[in-house]
Amino acid sequence: MKSRVKSYASLIKISHTVFALPFALVGYFLALREGYPLRWETLLPVLLCMFFARSAAMSFNRYVDRRFDAANPRTALREIPRGVVAPAGALLFCAANALLFVATTFFINPLCLALSPVALAVVLGYSYTKRFTAWCHFILGLGLAIAPVGPYLAVSGTLAIAPVLLSVIVLLWSGGFDIIYALPDEAFDRGQALRSVPAAVGRKAALRISTTVHAACAVAAVGLGFYAMNNVFYWLGCALFVGCLAYQHRIVTAGDISRVNVAFATANGVASVVYAAFCICGMVI
Repeated sequence: MKSRVKSYASLIKISHTVFALPFALVGYFLALREGYPLRWETLLPVLLCMFFARSAAMSFNRYVDRRFDAANPRTALREIPRGVVAPAGALLFCAANALLFVATTFFINPLCLALSPVALAVVLGYSYTKRFTAWCHFILGLGLAIAPVGPYLAVSGTLAIAPVLLSVIVLLWSGGFDIIYALPDEAFDRGQALRSVPAAVGRKAALRISTTVHAACAVAAVGLGFYAMNNVFYWLGCALFVGCLAYQHRIVTAGDISRVNVAFATANGVASVVYAAFCICGMVI
């Protein structure tokens, strides 16, 4: 039983929760700043929704891409190609988490319940986008961009400009770093008729696109600061966040992609946690 739990935890890459969860908490605290009270009966369902949606998305991605994962040396040791998790088991796990996600939104508010199928369509639909568009990275970004808006809606029942700006930051940030993450699969994607920015335009141009997207992300982060978060904590967190963006473009170049995983996991993990921590400190201190 323990090994089975460990296998499914590895399947959904729990460590990658660090990309979306910090921004979800920022969205939650943005709503609290509007005068809504901190209530565990709201916060707990929000956290559960994050877990269920992400678990459904990751397990579905692994199920849908199992044939490509098995053929790609970089991903051949993932759980389904290795036989640690059966395809049917992954699909059942996805369905269970999707149902739990929708059921949990029922206990939040009617708006979140009504929008839950839309959120699922985005996070599950991403897995098919590499079949027909090189801009699939930004569908992934859109899925992650739900993270700050969802908690704000859960608390307030309405939408506002600040969480939308935060979602734009998340979309540009994650879309840009997913282009970097796709660099090692450039040749494989072409050979399998899969679409990605690196496969479409080559490594050098892909990095230029990623740099441009991250520059736009930095502009959006500055814009959010002037619009809604103009305090010393935010500006310090913003500077560190932008520094992490710049760092990954410094260590990954067209001539050397050996540190893609450092850029993807380490730099972006630090970026999200630090940025969120300083955002929240600026709102509560």
